[in-house]
Amino acid sequence: MKRQIAGSTIIAAMLLGSIAPAAAEPPSDISDLPGSRAAGAETAMESRGYEMTKTSGGAQYWWNSGTKTCVSVIVSNGRYANVDKTDSGNCGHGGGGSGAGAAIAGVAAIGLIAALASHKKKHGDHGDANHDGEYSRGYNDGLYGGQYDRNDSEGYHDGFMAGEAEASNRRAANRSYARGGPDAARTACERRADQYQNAPGGSSVAVSQRSGRGGNYVFTMATGHYRSTCTASSNGQVIDISPY
Repeated sequence: MKRQIAGSTIIAAMLLGSIAPAAAEPPSDISDLPGSRAAGAETAMESRGYEMTKTSGGAQYWWNSGTKTCVSVIVSNGRYANVDKTDSGNCGHGGGGSGAGAAIAGVAAIGLIAALASHKKKHGDHGDANHDGEYSRGYNDGLYGGQYDRNDSEGYHDGFMAGEAEASNRRAANRSYARGGPDAARTACERRADQYQNAPGGSSVAVSQRSGRGGNYVFTMATGHYRSTCTASSNGQVIDISPY
């Protein structure tokens, strides 16, 4: 445990350096979204007048033409980890720079620490700061569509594959057939899949759903590269979970 915490501290230091994240808050009309599942939060953003303009540096940028508001969003482990109002120039509507980059870096570091912790649980703690840094670099490249570095290391390769898996899971979770079924059943299976795969909370998402026997619901759960099948009742009681 001490070695894992030390590795996480090194990662944060490498990513943040001496930058202190700037204080920022989401606009009041979306202040309820931090911590929400990304699939549902994106739908909520669109219904409230926001349109995604770009993805850059590990952040999504959303513009609301009605309120002339630009918002940066960081997604980590399938959830909206950070939602902040930022300079309109970041959405291509003029304005200068801001301190949002520092805040984004801080939340990105937290997301990478969670991903690396899950990796170490399954593959062991290498106790190597260089391995951790390479894993983080690969994870970001894979998650945000970066080009694979052919001069890769083992840590970079593992991180890239994990980032690609997370990106794929997010796309699948946002499709209509994955969002079906009662919210209580889906939420219960997401939590149970995290436990089943020994992953940090919020790592698992439902990528498909169908009706099961006895009025229950069957979800295919994705936790990184790992899949499981979870059956739950409409009121959120998990009946069974097993390998996919």
